[in-house]
Amino acid sequence: MIRVRIAEALGSTPREAGAAMYVSAEGITGSIGGGAVEYMALDAALAMLTSGETARSMTIPLGPAIGQCCGGRMRLELETVAAPDPVPPRPAVLIFGAGHVGRALARALLPLPVAPLLVDQRPAELALAADLPQKLTPLPEAEIRAAAPGSAVVIMTHDHALDFLIAAEALARPDLAWTGMIGSRTKRATFASFARSRGLDPGPLVCPIAAAAPRDKRPEVIAAFAAAEIMAALLTRATTPA
Repeated sequence: MIRVRIAEALGSTPREAGAAMYVSAEGITGSIGGGAVEYMALDAALAMLTSGETARSMTIPLGPAIGQCCGGRMRLELETVAAPDPVPPRPAVLIFGAGHVGRALARALLPLPVAPLLVDQRPAELALAADLPQKLTPLPEAEIRAAAPGSAVVIMTHDHALDFLIAAEALARPDLAWTGMIGSRTKRATFASFARSRGLDPGPLVCPIAAAAPRDKRPEVIAAFAAAEIMAALLTRATTPA
């Protein structure tokens, strides 16, 4: 198996340094950005598999010579490996509330590099999401305490009081990546008073979520905007120096 890894990415490039794809006789996994660059790297990797060559370096300018107009430059390192590198665990996105929007959000997040989990107290609602990762629990707030650092929390239950309880638990965890709650500016103001009465800063809470949605309240549309909001927060955290 040949690992093709972007060792350096300068200027405008289709993928970042560290991205990799793996080429074997059985097929290809991963991507370094597609297009002409990926085809060139694939040809080189297949040639290495045929010849037995174990390592190679390629520097590719992304210009007219290869039909690209990005203007950047990529340095690729190709080498024989026994297996793909271990994949780091995906950050959890805990979705509290398995109603229409909760289910739509979980489905929107499934193809993304996160691990969504629907959490609800209601068996009937979770039964409508049998195809999705889920947890039935009488104490949803306990899932906040058990969440891994860097997790995201989305709160959209059937009960405002429960929303507030879960949000308070999340705000007590400064190591979480993002906490959002469905609702309105009025709901946020009410929660802010509740949070301050408990000695919590409501500032980090995002409410309403998906505020950029153009006045469209269809669950799938709200879910698409919320998914983008969550991913932006997770990626920003991942690239911000500690």
